[in-house]
Amino acid sequence: MRSFIKKSILALVLSSTITSEVMATSSTGSASSVDLSIASATVNSAHYLESTSPYVVLKTAATNLFSRIAANQQAIAKFPHLMRDIVEEELMPAIDYRYASYRVLGKHLKKISTQQRADFVAAMRHYLVRTYSIALSKYTNQQVIFEPEKPTKGKRIIGIKIQIIELGAPTINLVFQMRQNKKTGHWKAFDITIEGISLLSTKQAELNKKIAKQGIAHVTLELAALAK
Repeated sequence: MRSFIKKSILALVLSSTITSEVMATSSTGSASSVDLSIASATVNSAHYLESTSPYVVLKTAATNLFSRIAANQQAIAKFPHLMRDIVEEELMPAIDYRYASYRVLGKHLKKISTQQRADFVAAMRHYLVRTYSIALSKYTNQQVIFEPEKPTKGKRIIGIKIQIIELGAPTINLVFQMRQNKKTGHWKAFDITIEGISLLSTKQAELNKKIAKQGIAHVTLELAALAK
């Protein structure tokens, strides 16, 4: 049986979905791992989002996200909408959905009005929440191996490698793209490459064609409808 990650990746690639998820840090210089089934309790403070280390930001977001999912499996099974609440509270604060949306718009970004831009970003954000919620609903018990932390001085965009390991299933290789905001200095994720496929680039190629043919208003409404 394929792992939940493998199923989710297949679904995301087929639907050209943007996604960006979880990372980690290791101060020892060696790879670190997290058994998501026994992740520590949620860190209530949002101070980690102000960290100057992208590794800290994503590791903390990952720990919070999966520990809450693990602790609420029965409730989620009974009330699936709870997964969206968890994604909203634990994952989305670490996602640069605005920047990702602008990257998806590409050449169309400067051609649309401020209001159209805001509407598209809002629709994309809701779409991402729905997508993440569906993928994470298949979560069972996986191990995540994070690459050792590397120097980030002088860099504003970096890729962080991780591996998703599940007994009896192929190892999944991912690279999360992290971006540092020039004004705040904070790091957030905006894209993920899965086995060499950038989901941001895939979504950009898909929507750019639709925008050219159908217009930004139509595409925004379509995204909003899919997010429900």
